[in-house]
This record gives sequence, C-alpha cells and structure tokens, in this order.
Amino acid sequence: MGESGKRMMVFSGTHNRELAEGIVKHLGIELGNIKISKFANGEIYVRYLESVRGADVFLVQSMCQPVNASIMELLIMVDAAKRASARTITAVIPHYAYARQDKKSAAREPITAKLVADLLTVAGVDRVIAMDLHQGQIQGFFNQPVNHLTALPILADYFESLNLENLTIVSPDVGRVKVCKKLADMLGASLAIMHKGRPEHNVAEITHVIGEVEGKTCIIADDMIDTAGSVTEGARALVNKGAVAVYVAATHGIFSPPAYDRIDSAPIQEVVVTNTMPVPEERRHGKIRVLSVAPLFAHAIQNVYNDESVSELFDPDFQL
Repeated sequence: MGESGKRMMVFSGTHNRELAEGIVKHLGIELGNIKISKFANGEIYVRYLESVRGADVFLVQSMCQPVNASIMELLIMVDAAKRASARTITAVIPHYAYARQDKKSAAREPITAKLVADLLTVAGVDRVIAMDLHQGQIQGFFNQPVNHLTALPILADYFESLNLENLTIVSPDVGRVKVCKKLADMLGASLAIMHKGRPEHNVAEITHVIGEVEGKTCIIADDMIDTAGSVTEGARALVNKGAVAVYVAATHGIFSPPAYDRIDSAPIQEVVVTNTMPVPEERRHGKIRVLSVAPLFAHAIQNVYNDESVSELFDPDFQL
C-alpha cells in the first residue's frame, strides 16, 4: 500500500514472461495472479485471480510471435481489468507490433500501427509505456500519454565495456540517422550512413555507404532485426569497403527465419539485442547477445506510479 491506499499491481501476458519477471524483481514485488487459457477453438480466456479494484494496474505484454494472438490477449487483459474496476490501466509494450505500417507508402494501404492504437484505446488503456517504436510519431496515434523509452543507454554501456577502437556507428538507412547520431555521441564515435533500396517486404539492397568506414570498427544500429536481411547485407557492404570488424546493435530481436542462418554466415562479430522480444535460450550464444531492459521498464513503472518524471530515462547520461 502506498499513500492514500494506492496499490501497484503488475501482471504478465504469456508472450514475454521472462521480461515481466525481471521487471517485478527490480520493483521488489511479485507478479499478480492471473489465469490466461484457451478454449478448444483458440479463443483466449483471461481472469484476474485477485482483486484489482482501485489498483494501478500495469500489464506487460510484448507483441511477438504469434503476433495477432499476443495483441488479442493484451486487449482481453485490458478489458478484464477495466471491468474489474482497476483505477488505471497501463499497457507496458516492450515491442509494439505493426509499427512498420505507420504511414501509407502506396495507394490503398492501411495504417495498421494506428489501428492497433485504436484497439488499445477502445479496450480501455489509460497509458502506454513502449520502447524504441519504429517511428516516434506513433506516440501521436494515441490520445493517452505514451512514455517512449529507448534502449540506447543500455546498448551504449555494453559497447563501451568492449573498449573498441576506431569506432563508427552506421545507420542502416536515412530514417535512423538521428538515433545513430545519438549513439555515436554517447560512444564518441563517427557516423556513416547506408543507402538501402527495398524491392519488396523483408528484402533489402544496400546501394551506397556514405562516410568513412575503411579501417574502422563499425556498429550497425537499427531498431529491429526481423529476417536480418538488412544488417547482413550491410555488414558485407561495410567489409567490402574496408571495415575491419562489424557489430550489430538493435533493440528488438525478432529473428524470423532465416535470420539465424543469415547471421551465422555473415561477416559479423556479434549481434547485440535486448529482451523486449523473447530469444530462445539455445540461441543466446555465439554471435547473439541479449541484454536486459527490465531495469529501465521497472524504473519507468515506478516513476509513473509515483507521479514522478519519466523524462530522466531518456537522458543518455542517466545511470540505472
């Protein structure tokens, strides 16, 4: 119990329980008791096994494989909490699915990132805590407050610990330049940019590299790795231009097939991702390293609950 009977309760969906357990460990509390099951035909059933009346409820759910089931499960969790008289409902979404469909690039396309925001709104969320959305303007698809966290400080700390020399941060395309510049500033590195064409979904062709990469250790920094086409093609392009080593950093390791095979056969030292998406235990070796963002989410949840500023978490110099 906090002041005036405030209560924080954190519940986990079934799609990234490991991260949820890490978050509550940092908060010094237990995960709330919830039953999530399926009917024979695949319909999802949710019931809170303890009272949430008057509580500030935080629902942790990554929108990962199977994507649509994870979204539906979260919506049902929100609806159940609303009907059980939770005081506030915060959706903690480490990875927000459909974020790549954030605008119409061709005629007669949907803007599915907005549709997902509308679904969450109708279900009854009061706030969203997300991490490294594909585009920042997705925050504007909600009329509720969105706390948009970034994994950059965690990634920067890790690369700092490697003591790499002659470092260049490489943006995989023009759209990521701002974020890559931030990372370059944190690491005291220079910046290069790849120009990428997309003949079709999940296919990338690197056409140019702008900037000095010869004799450099390069880190390609992206928000997500899906089939790993962009980063493996990028790594080859950089090695062809004389880079001495290539690392890859990304917040969301989606790793759809044939991502692991591509990474294994590419000239990449290490792929560093966070646990916003579950990475199977048997894959967490060799070239793939997974860092935990649980401390960052725990801090954000604590600050939201205590009505304190979350903006300090966006500061590159912030220490967890």
